[in-house]
Amino acid sequence: MKKSGLIIGGILLFVLVVFMMYRGSYNTAIKYQENVDEKWGNVGATYQRRADLIPQLVATVKGAAENERGILTQVTQARAGIVNAKTPEEMEIMGKKINTAINLAFEAYPQIRSTANFSDLQSQLEGTENRISVARQNYNEAVKEYNSHIRGFINSMFLNKETFAKKESFKESAGSENAPKVDFSETK
Repeated sequence: MKKSGLIIGGILLFVLVVFMMYRGSYNTAIKYQENVDEKWGNVGATYQRRADLIPQLVATVKGAAENERGILTQVTQARAGIVNAKTPEEMEIMGKKINTAINLAFEAYPQIRSTANFSDLQSQLEGTENRISVARQNYNEAVKEYNSHIRGFINSMFLNKETFAKKESFKESAGSENAPKVDFSETK
């Protein structure tokens, strides 16, 4: 009786140990799988931020540059008019127009800021691309941790391959190793 009780107790203990190992492995795999999904969601959120932010910034910079171009054109044309004036009366009229144009230019747009706006846009672009890079790296780290866990010797025997399929790291697009061409010409 004692011998059979020890055998049954040993079997129960073995089953309990195997169950606890399976439970721990399963729960850890779930945690890692959710972490991978979260990190991929963060990559998507960063892409969405870029898609929302960059067109607005570009439109703002273009609008400011166009406004400055109009002001500078008016001032330049007014100054050119006084040079072309032939009589003192024409010079006086053109002088008043120049003063008015210059005053309007300073009142409507006190500083020429196109260069600063372009610099701010460049900074935002760089920051956005850095965020995307960090999000992709975090995703790849989470994938590595998850894949290492599910492919371990014991875990690969315990875990269902369909439920815990191997995840793929972020892969670059074809041709992304080539530097993009930058074109500042206007296309209308």
